[in-house]
Amino acid sequence: MRRDSIFYKLFQQSPSLLFELLINPPENADVYRFESVAVKEPKFEIDGVFLPPENTSSGVVYFCEVQFQKDEKLYERVFAESSLYFYRNRDRFSDWQAVIIYPSRSTEQSDIHPYRGFLNSEQVHRVYLDELGDIRSLPLWVAAMVLTTVEEEQAPEEARYLLSRTRNELSPPSSRAIIEIVTTIMTYRFDELSRVEVEAMLDITLKETRVYREIKQEGREEGREATANIITRQLRKRLGELPQEVRSVISGLSLPMLEDLGEALLDFTSLADLQAWLEVHQ
Repeated sequence: MRRDSIFYKLFQQSPSLLFELLINPPENADVYRFESVAVKEPKFEIDGVFLPPENTSSGVVYFCEVQFQKDEKLYERVFAESSLYFYRNRDRFSDWQAVIIYPSRSTEQSDIHPYRGFLNSEQVHRVYLDELGDIRSLPLWVAAMVLTTVEEEQAPEEARYLLSRTRNELSPPSSRAIIEIVTTIMTYRFDELSRVEVEAMLDITLKETRVYREIKQEGREEGREATANIITRQLRKRLGELPQEVRSVISGLSLPMLEDLGEALLDFTSLADLQAWLEVHQ
């Protein structure tokens, strides 16, 4: 017996029937209309899914969303994605929970009323990084997360503190991951600075860190022309405006030569130093 089709017919005849089953029906229940609709599945991409060990019978799956820009339909998407994923993998998990990480409450979706049940339950956890406490009193990994929200004027000092604390508290293998995270955060927060400027700010050598290697690799992928533009900007910041003939020479250098120049320019103090280097290496 297809009970669902019977209910469909009942609701089609009297849409307000549904609201007679509820304790607090809407005031305009009599003007609602009923439709049977097909929901087409869009492409969902969840920021992070934390899976329990596969050798357990069933466990709780955790969904994580990191939201640093205001999105007025965030919860619509998060709960749709989470519910769909849980539905598709119901045999693997006994329950699900969601964690939404915000830099502050001001970034949260304004209208949360439709999701008050979830948001006021133990199933959904909202984390506001600026409310976790003083960055210096937090565990190192949590402090690294909070570093992403610290005011730009304070960020260098707090980053240096975290790097120093990491070296003092952790062994080299364990500290390396934290150092990579902190330097990555600062490199991308201050992307207008050159490597040497970031090194001076953090009192650290970036050349052998993964973030520097990744940036260097990105330079290769962007091509020789893009690398030449980067080197030219660095030279302008260090030496002032460059003559056109010098810029032309730089733009014609091979990628390996540009990389050598990127290292050598740290020692230049005048345009004459640059011109001498170009004469030797052309």
